[in-house]
Order: sequence, then structure tokens, then C-alpha cells
Amino acid sequence: MDPILAALVLGIAQGLTEFLPISSSGHLILVPALLGWRDPFISSLPFAVMLHVGTLLALLVYFRADWLRLVPAGLASLRDRSTAGDPDRRLAMLLAVTIAPAALAGLLFNDFIEREVRAVGLVALMLVVGAGLLWLAERWGRRDRSIGDLTVVDAFTIGVAQAGALIPGISRSGISIAAGLFLGLDRAAAARFSFLMAAPIIAGAGLFEARRLLSGDVALDGNLPTLVVGMAGAFASGLLAIHGLLRFLRANSTLPFVVYRVLLAAAVFVWLLR
Repeated sequence: MDPILAALVLGIAQGLTEFLPISSSGHLILVPALLGWRDPFISSLPFAVMLHVGTLLALLVYFRADWLRLVPAGLASLRDRSTAGDPDRRLAMLLAVTIAPAALAGLLFNDFIEREVRAVGLVALMLVVGAGLLWLAERWGRRDRSIGDLTVVDAFTIGVAQAGALIPGISRSGISIAAGLFLGLDRAAAARFSFLMAAPIIAGAGLFEARRLLSGDVALDGNLPTLVVGMAGAFASGLLAIHGLLRFLRANSTLPFVVYRVLLAAAVFVWLLR
């Protein structure tokens, strides 16, 4: 397939699956493998991370009103060393707490994951593991708390869960939404907090991989149009996915995504056996 068309397909897949709890990194591995795409650039981790930057832009645009409040509030709380009873300062602090676990895990294990943890069979297995966690969260979660009820320990716990999404197939949104449900958040609140906490981590990973692209560690030769098209697809589909999932979870459970994950994993296992 033409690399630019392939990048568009992967960008759209990335934007949808980054926010739907079905694993964007897993789909970015599975789609090229199942369709027989062999282009080394669109199969590379830096390309995948830059597609995540497209979804970061979607996050920043969709939640722009929130960020215009939260960033100044966070800076003010640092200056005053106090949240001063301000809900925006408190939320900014909670989001900051979620950063450390995933950032540390990324620094320690990114290279290992890039080399060793991108096999199709492992992705399928992790799809099932993630489905199980989401199913248990639906069964056990009380769903009677809002974001304003979260404590610092709760936020750190969700941040630790998010770090597990470094393993392709787990799903960053899936595991962080599941963690929120386990802690008693209602579905829409768990998804909203998951989306807000994603922005700093995606931004950090994007900056790291952009440095590698600009330094020449990963060749851009002729691949810039491919990269731009992929990021544009991720941005547009990401906006649709954010809006759609938040609306869906106000009245529905995450069980359709559990079923999808299990069926996709089963299809991958059958494909591997054949």
C-alpha cells in the first residue's frame, strides 16, 4: 500500500483507539501485521509516538477551556504552595501527581519495550488482560464519586495504572478508566480524568521521539508528508472519539469494548495459528 494512504489509515486508527479503551499501540502493531504492510517507517515506534502527538493536539483542542483554567491554577498553586480551596488548583495538583509513575516507567523501560514487547501474539494476550480488568472494574466499581472526590493517593494509583499501558494491548485509556472505576468514579468522570491526565504523558513521549527524529536517530528521508498525514488523521479522529466516548459513557457501560477486545484477540490468535 502507498505509505501516505497507510499513514492515513493508521492515523485514523490511532485517533479512535487512543481514547476508546481498546489500545492504540496494540492496533498500530496489529493493523500493519495483519494487512502485510512492511514499510519500516510506519512500523516504527517514533512514527507511532508522533501519531500520539496528533491525538495530543485533539486533547488540547477539545479540553481547551479546561487547560486555560488548569495551567494558570497549577502555576498559582506552585507559587503559593497551596491549593487555597480552589477546585482548579486541586485538579491541577492531582493531574501532576499522575505524571511521575508513567514518566519514570517510560524512562526505564522504553527501549526494552521498543525491542522486545511489540509481538503480535503478546498484543493479543494483553487485549484479553485489559478486557478482564475493565470487566472487573465494571462489576466492582461503585460509580458514586466524581473527580472532585479524588484524593492524592487515588490520583497516584491511577497514574501507576497508566504506566502499565506502556505494554501494547493494555490501553492507556482502558487501564486508567478501569482504575478510576475501581476507585468508585462514575464512568464519564473516569474517562474525563483519563483524558486530562493523558496530555502531559503524551506530550513528554512526543518530545522525546521528536528529538530522535530531528537528531537523525530515525531517518525522516522523504517521510515527512507521511508523518504529517498520519498526524492529521489522528487529530481529526481523536476529536470524534473523545466526544463520542464521553457521550456514550454517560448512559452506557464499557462492556462493548470488553467484547471487542476479546473478539479481536481471538481473531489474532486464529490468524497466528493459520
